[in-house]
Amino acid sequence: MPILEVRDVHAGYDQFLVLQGVDLEVTEGQIVCIIGPNGAGKSTLFKTLFGLLRPSQGSIEFRGESIVGLSQRELLDRGIAYILQRNAVFPDMTVEENLEMGAFTANDDFDVDAKFDEMYDIFPVLEEKRDHKASTLSGGQQQMVEFARGLMLDPDLLLLDEPTAGLAPKIIDDVFAKVRQINDLGVTVLMIEQNIKTGLQYADHAYVLENGQTKFDGPADTILDRPEIREAYLKEEID
Repeated sequence: MPILEVRDVHAGYDQFLVLQGVDLEVTEGQIVCIIGPNGAGKSTLFKTLFGLLRPSQGSIEFRGESIVGLSQRELLDRGIAYILQRNAVFPDMTVEENLEMGAFTANDDFDVDAKFDEMYDIFPVLEEKRDHKASTLSGGQQQMVEFARGLMLDPDLLLLDEPTAGLAPKIIDDVFAKVRQINDLGVTVLMIEQNIKTGLQYADHAYVLENGQTKFDGPADTILDRPEIREAYLKEEID
């Protein structure tokens, strides 16, 4: 059974329909990458998955149960975390305060200090910067803060919306290496990525969205073999 199953989902903003029939499955333990042109509906899909938008049609199931209509807190409690595009840190808070915000829905008996230690093991640079304001960190370090904050409640599924957006090319591989490390810890990852070739190198499966619909999907290491995908996304390498 897939950990996440999306069937014929339609959603949008007021009368403007963005998603017009999205289908996808995410198998537990995978890294799945969603690609597509600007305006294809990728971020709208994530907002719909995380309950920020309600679908007008279709179904969304997590571990075989519908999650349509659940609040963000309920989704967090179920094991789904959502990391927005960059610049989502709390800039005037310290690194540790940012991480603490990731556990704001936890029960009173939640061991925040133990979770801090776990995050600092995964992201050593954050321990060095734990008392620094997030605004003083580099772009890559701020992305690590966002990853760590999203992991504070031990999610089973992590939604990553363009984790390398705006980052310098030299640190993009470092970010993806952390994504893989997170996946190796047992977290299933569904991500949107504009760095197509690099994102697919780290993914197991890929979906292509166009005009609010699932155009095609396949193993990540073969998706670029399709001539139409190469033409659409890798023109500069074909010419």
